[in-house]
Amino acid sequence: MRTRLSDLADQAGVSTATVSRVLNGKPGVASSTRQAVLAALDVLGYERPSALAGRSAGLVGLVVPELTNPVFPAFAQAVESILAQRGYTPLLCTQAPGGTTEDEYVSTLVDHSVDGIIFISGLHADTRASHARYELLRGQGVPIVLVNGYAPGIDAPFISPDDAESIDVAVQHLVTLGHRRIGLAIGPERYVPAQRKVAAFSAALVRHGLASDEAAARSHAINTLYTLEGGQAAAADLFASGHTAVVCGSDIMALGAVRAARAQGLDVPGDVSVVGYDDAPLIAFTEPPLTTVRQPVDAMANAAVSALLTEIGGDRAPRTELLFSPELVVRGSTGPAPRD
Repeated sequence: MRTRLSDLADQAGVSTATVSRVLNGKPGVASSTRQAVLAALDVLGYERPSALAGRSAGLVGLVVPELTNPVFPAFAQAVESILAQRGYTPLLCTQAPGGTTEDEYVSTLVDHSVDGIIFISGLHADTRASHARYELLRGQGVPIVLVNGYAPGIDAPFISPDDAESIDVAVQHLVTLGHRRIGLAIGPERYVPAQRKVAAFSAALVRHGLASDEAAARSHAINTLYTLEGGQAAAADLFASGHTAVVCGSDIMALGAVRAARAQGLDVPGDVSVVGYDDAPLIAFTEPPLTTVRQPVDAMANAAVSALLTEIGGDRAPRTELLFSPELVVRGSTGPAPRD
């Protein structure tokens, strides 16, 4: 019990004495504090005492892509934790190639009478996908929040990282290190974040005098898959064509870029530099530790839940896209450009 109380106290940010009062149903504990302790029970996997179980404030759907990219489990954990603290029960829906589709999940969530749905990197980010599913949900009065991707015309709040700023800080870092041949390995062109990053990358190369115009700069960007293999293939081409640094659209792609460098007998960062994106858990412990642009997961998760609960409460959340600034995290995969 001592360890359990300590774990719960750390998770909830309260004292062990407060945890004990909540678990024993004692009075004198603020409602918000009591809820934080109950949420800590849920998050840490402890079963609530039957007297404290209470009734959930409601169900909220959370639709995320496959969990092979560790940033998506990080998003799911952050959103679920915040929802639990607010008394809501999250229903996590994860997609995988050939598995349940986003539309099938939406149908199931509606059948379960969810109070709202948060979509993370969903089909709203795909410029070739129909928006009918979101229009149908809004027509049924189901509040939705769309994270990481923007589609004009959808009646919903949008939460996104500032993709342009993420590229700007990465390119600026590499230019400061003396790199003049910088490439970009990014995901499929149809996705909004990829389009924004390519546009920002082209503008950055022109601004730093590394390309004559944006059309010329575009030739230094390769669209591929958001996978280790995709990053490896794109980086292999970029290194073979003389690029000394590569900015990647995800940390997983960046690990592929490191593999590509080693396959060509290149040292990271002695010969080439690699920058990732996301700062997923454990990425600081790769070899070399990965320089990356941190996606502000916790801040975005808080904003998404706040917007959704505002809508559930009957008020209207802003429809302008909320952009969150990223943070460059410099580690061991970037270094000075090699001498010619």
